[in-house]
Amino acid sequence: MKTYASLILIVLLALACKKDDKPAPPVSPAEGTREQLTLDSLYLYAKEIYLWYDALPDYATFNPRQYATGGDVLSNYKRELYLITQYKINPTTGNPYEYSGYPGVPKYSFMEEGNVTAGGRKATVSLADKGNDYGIALTAAADADIRIRYVNPASPADLAGLVRGDRILSINGTTISSGSSSFVNAALEGSTVTLNVKKNSSGNTSTITLTQSAYTTNPVFKQAVLTAGTQKVGYVAVSRFSTPSSFTPALEQVFSSFATAGVTALVIDLRYNGGGYTTAAEELVNLAAPSSLNGKTMYTEYFNTLLQNGKAPILQQQLYLDANGKPVSYQGRNATYADIDYSVGGNTYTFNKKGALQTVKQVVFIVTGNTASASELTINSLKPYLPVKLVGQQTYGKPVGFFGIKIDAYTVYMSSFSMRNASGEGDYFHGMTPDYSAGDDVTHDFGDPAETSLASALAYISGNPGGRTGSVVTPLVHMGPSSFNGMIENRAKFR
Repeated sequence: MKTYASLILIVLLALACKKDDKPAPPVSPAEGTREQLTLDSLYLYAKEIYLWYDALPDYATFNPRQYATGGDVLSNYKRELYLITQYKINPTTGNPYEYSGYPGVPKYSFMEEGNVTAGGRKATVSLADKGNDYGIALTAAADADIRIRYVNPASPADLAGLVRGDRILSINGTTISSGSSSFVNAALEGSTVTLNVKKNSSGNTSTITLTQSAYTTNPVFKQAVLTAGTQKVGYVAVSRFSTPSSFTPALEQVFSSFATAGVTALVIDLRYNGGGYTTAAEELVNLAAPSSLNGKTMYTEYFNTLLQNGKAPILQQQLYLDANGKPVSYQGRNATYADIDYSVGGNTYTFNKKGALQTVKQVVFIVTGNTASASELTINSLKPYLPVKLVGQQTYGKPVGFFGIKIDAYTVYMSSFSMRNASGEGDYFHGMTPDYSAGDDVTHDFGDPAETSLASALAYISGNPGGRTGSVVTPLVHMGPSSFNGMIENRAKFR
């Protein structure tokens, strides 16, 4: 393995020397341990594909091998990646663009063992809508009041009849009390869990035992047609922007029912949606938008200048794979990421109406701090063209995306492009501010008009001034699995 890795590194450096008009490449030793070579590769990729590559020092100054301490090598790689992401400063805030507030953790970029798109970052349901858990997440609405935050369709929890808003009275025979969050998290990691549940709808209690198992879910938590004043409102809660084969049929069914009902306003609930595929975000935008927007700019992806000008030869070492993980043929050979068109023109996307819904006059998005990435892209893309309002809490703030780079046995996702809408807006690094503040009311199910955020959205649509006042938002303690956080671009547009 040492010899193979060394040869790969020599090839990378040779490729970097090919263009006379490119700045002198960093000098790196051709020999080293597997850990040292991986640290070198992580730095070398960042110097060519990272969105803010221009802020990185040269190889000798950065000295990637200083992080080779043995032991848990993945932790060493993550430490290097973190430092790579802290060089570029946002002049608006004085902090790095990837400042997260958590020591050692970049806000956007990350690295994991294997191919993490299969499972998603910090998620137990994949972006292919495959789950292998209970399908349940919990939240402390008050000190000893644990509620179901969401239930994944077709999961063990769903099949047991559990819904958002149900109250958990005890877990594995232990009564819920003040400060139970660590106990709850530990209990949810077991292969089975027994819950004593008080149904929110009836007040009845029952004991339910769940067993972790594999299931296929879909990205729609709930859909409904509601009324706000004189308007019919289409409501949909979307959990993630999953692969098109799963996302497209699920959302097309929802919007077909909205068209049949003649809805004139939409409430799109993205409160727990941390992102996913940009193609899925486009699908949702095209379902909501009228056909009069066809051909107009939806958004543009901006890669760094090296990528735009074809000066990232290191990408010749990265095979471009299709959705099934198979190589793609290009000019009689297997395509690589160096063959992709990273130009501004080649990465400007336009509207292409989907579905029959043509009557939408306004869109309200329900958002929280868990609303990120492709969710924010969806909101930003519609803003120049339709009346768009946000209800809830400040969003996460992720106007950047990435594609996976394989290094040894790991996949690294480092911020590779930024995104702007047709009006040139896209600097929401610290999130989007809601027009109307509202709490995340986990005591009510998705789609319930009495739920605080949805009630605020419906009040705004109906023109009720009382629905336009802000409210104090109490922080909630979430327990159990969280959603994927990221924005993945996986389309091949060759030069």
